Amino acid sequence: MTAATSTTLSIDIVSDVVCPWCYIGKRHVEAALAQFGAARPDVITTIRWHPFQLNPDLPAQGADRKAYLEAKFGGPQRAAEIYARVSAAGRNAGLALNFDGIQRQPNTLMAHALIAYAQSVEGGASADAVVEQLFKAYFVDGRFIGDLETLVAIAAACGLDADATRAVLSDPATLEQIAAQDAGVRRQGITGVPFLVFNQKLALSGAQPPEVMLDTMTKALG
Repeated sequence: MTAATSTTLSIDIVSDVVCPWCYIGKRHVEAALAQFGAARPDVITTIRWHPFQLNPDLPAQGADRKAYLEAKFGGPQRAAEIYARVSAAGRNAGLALNFDGIQRQPNTLMAHALIAYAQSVEGGASADAVVEQLFKAYFVDGRFIGDLETLVAIAAACGLDADATRAVLSDPATLEQIAAQDAGVRRQGITGVPFLVFNQKLALSGAQPPEVMLDTMTKALG
């Protein structure tokens, strides 16, 4: 994270791709940025994604979704009650979240490594597309994003080289680095996501409404 000039708006987003509020938060950021860009076309906006694993202790092969819901919420019925509210918020943001389509709960370490890789090549041009497709793959299409080849396919669809991506995601050192970044975020006191920092000045926790994000973006330039 680097300091920004008065003509730059930097947005650091700590999130997990299996967090529905993070997907909703992404839509809220986009809505706020559309208004912000119209009002301040002179400002250059950059977004940087940072890893946070909601379930860092899941095995690499993931876990059965039903067993996961039992452990986390006490069963599918309680999960359904909670997800009903999330689904409504998703619809308001233009998202059709398909919780019933999720068969396995993934470990997201490799998915975060893919996002980091996307941000590191070609000026991060493919990063937003990668993040978007990871959210969509999990929450809409019911794909298992803990699988290496699934991630490689997502990367290739977003314009990244498949072989290079496979090599990066298969490197234990890469995964250790992402895990260390996750741990570093937690040491900063961040315990929930999404968590957003604007121009290293102002922070928001949660999927705040677009108008709140827009107001914070404007204040962060001051």
